[in-house]
Amino acid sequence: MDFNTLPTVAALSDAVTICEYQGIKIVRINHAQAEAAISLHGGHLVWFKPKGEDDVIWLSEKAEFDTTKAIRGGIPVCWPWFGKAAAPSHGFARNSEWTLYEHRENDNGVIIALTLCDSDATRAVWPYKFSNMLTFEIGTELTVSLTSTNSDDNAWSYSGALHTYFNVESIRETTITQMGSEYQDSTQSDQICQGGDKLTFQCEVDRVYTQPESTVLIADGSRRQIAVTNSGHNAAVIWNPWQALSQSMADMADDSFETMVCVESTIHNSQSITLAPGESHTLTTQIQVKR
Repeated sequence: MDFNTLPTVAALSDAVTICEYQGIKIVRINHAQAEAAISLHGGHLVWFKPKGEDDVIWLSEKAEFDTTKAIRGGIPVCWPWFGKAAAPSHGFARNSEWTLYEHRENDNGVIIALTLCDSDATRAVWPYKFSNMLTFEIGTELTVSLTSTNSDDNAWSYSGALHTYFNVESIRETTITQMGSEYQDSTQSDQICQGGDKLTFQCEVDRVYTQPESTVLIADGSRRQIAVTNSGHNAAVIWNPWQALSQSMADMADDSFETMVCVESTIHNSQSITLAPGESHTLTTQIQVKR
């Protein structure tokens, strides 16, 4: 999708405008250092392209921009749980309307902050009070930080992920390193496995790496390397659905698995974070393209 062709409904500055697509408001960034777009539905970054680079973030050509559904691709916010630990899958944050809190900019880039707080709708699903701040630092690098604060009278626990989809030239030529050797394999009934120090792709991969290094490296064939530096996490999820699963998804083209891979900064369900009233925790992923 070409976000630059969407009509502007409001201008915050020369570099930051609000546009709309199928009833969803999108914060569009056109800065000298990078271009990006963030859907307020889901607090969902759907585009990031540093100056002089190809798109870094993958968005499905069949992604559905619908306020009742999560968007396929980009960086979905999985919160306050990961996967199918409860309903809806991956929590309610990626299907919620976030609020634009502030934007700042300088010669190095743009900072966009969104908020999501508890409401009658969220408490019907998860009976706690909370305040989430989602911050995007957009320049030659991208940093996404999710700060969760307990505003309840009781402690609560949560898990989740910044579920980043990366654009790669060919998954068959993609190599991932520094993810650690131990992983839980969802394609083998969550069996704990030991692997090597290099991951390549010949079939579906759906793994929770339990001892990742702080920076996971994606070798995108020979054209570039993408460094994914995470903090506040305790796992790294790596996923590619391969052909059969892609064909089963209405919001993915049959061959779209060929050009994407997910590397996710994750708080896994088995190691959830507990916050006392007033406490906060920040989950972060930083993305840098290297040549």
